[in-house]
Amino acid sequence: MKNLRHCALAAGGILTAACLGTPAIAADLGGDCCADLEERVAELEATTARKGNRKVSLAISGWVAEQVMWYDNGATSNVYVTGVGSTLSSHFKLSGSATITPEWSAGYVVQVEVNTSDPLTAGNSRFGDDGPSALRIVNNNGSLSSPAVDLLYSYWFMKSNRLGQVSVGLVPQASQHAAVLVDGSGSLVMANWVPLDGTAFNLSQRGTELYTPNGTGLPIGALMWCGGTSLPLAGDCDAIPTNAVRYDSPTFGGFSVSASWGEDDFWDVAVRYAGEFNGIKLAASAAYSHHSDETQFLGFDTVTGLTAYHPTHLDAGYFQIGAYAQHVATGLFIYGAYGTEDNDSRYADAAITAGAPSGDSWYLKAGLRRKWTPLGHTVLYGEYGQRNDMYHPALTAFGVSGSKLTQWGLGAVQEIDAAAMSLWLNYKSYDPSVSGPDVRGNFDDLDNLHIITAGGLI
Repeated sequence: MKNLRHCALAAGGILTAACLGTPAIAADLGGDCCADLEERVAELEATTARKGNRKVSLAISGWVAEQVMWYDNGATSNVYVTGVGSTLSSHFKLSGSATITPEWSAGYVVQVEVNTSDPLTAGNSRFGDDGPSALRIVNNNGSLSSPAVDLLYSYWFMKSNRLGQVSVGLVPQASQHAAVLVDGSGSLVMANWVPLDGTAFNLSQRGTELYTPNGTGLPIGALMWCGGTSLPLAGDCDAIPTNAVRYDSPTFGGFSVSASWGEDDFWDVAVRYAGEFNGIKLAASAAYSHHSDETQFLGFDTVTGLTAYHPTHLDAGYFQIGAYAQHVATGLFIYGAYGTEDNDSRYADAAITAGAPSGDSWYLKAGLRRKWTPLGHTVLYGEYGQRNDMYHPALTAFGVSGSKLTQWGLGAVQEIDAAAMSLWLNYKSYDPSVSGPDVRGNFDDLDNLHIITAGGLI
């Protein structure tokens, strides 16, 4: 009976390995079927998906992050259960590498996101509580799908210890999240430069929600607009991965350089630094990107409900810089980011071209990171930021020639080291305003937007 059980287990393992595409020795159905069971089981275990094959490793990583989000836009309030936003959502990542020589290695990354409900799109009058994947809207030029499973990254790389790394495929370009990822406070996902929570909530005026001519609620994201990428993410305008070739240099004295090129045409370059001096951790990054691809990132007009004024000639550059400093002994930290866009794009409507904004945005976050309990670090923070003239080009038709969106917030994060988990509670307030010769009566006296989120990431 014991031998029969081992044979059954081995046969099941062989079938599993075959389905997974891993090599397996064919079962010997003769009289010696169990003679080499131990050897065969050992071989099967060495080639299962949890380890990779004999030459290329395989690691599986990721997280699940969900939150409860309450909002009040002055006209209505509601509570939704959402994820934490495209490119930061719940995901799993398959990665691996193989040593070619002591100097050279090669590897791969495949990362898949699972969006239950995207806070970037949830809450608009068109979508209600089930926000479709922002990543899918962008990549599919406006089609809506929620919940969604989306491919975020898929690329291979070659790496030299002396020369650096080249990656090819669907990559995070050099400028993606450049100014955001330097934040080492432990509160990056919960509160960062990108207004992930509430982008699609309707603007309201004196207690009445505003709507576009097609009946879609006019979202606050229309005042966070990146002209070069048509994304309501100002300031992290280059947040969406693209098919490209990327180069990363080795690190010299804490400094590294990255550059990427893709599509038709996009290019960027970034410089990063990380180090520690006299008990102070420092991290900084600066990046410049340029877009001239008329077919890139046009889907988010679906969310705004505004007429899709796609450029006839896209010519937009974006510069961003971010820095983080933390006093290790006390846990005091400060983070800041700044971005500015130079939008020289041309549109079919000359008035839109003349009124297309070139705005800027800045953001500050400061707080305390201390380990007061055995559970893990506690992070307390306050945030403040402003976006100037980052409005959707279509608002020119409504007489808008200027805009300002001020945000501030408070929050707390509790890390639970034993579970590799973080729990958080935060509050954010957005104060929108627009200006122009003909906006009075249309957009004056806009109501503030208030958002509270409570969630967890593991």
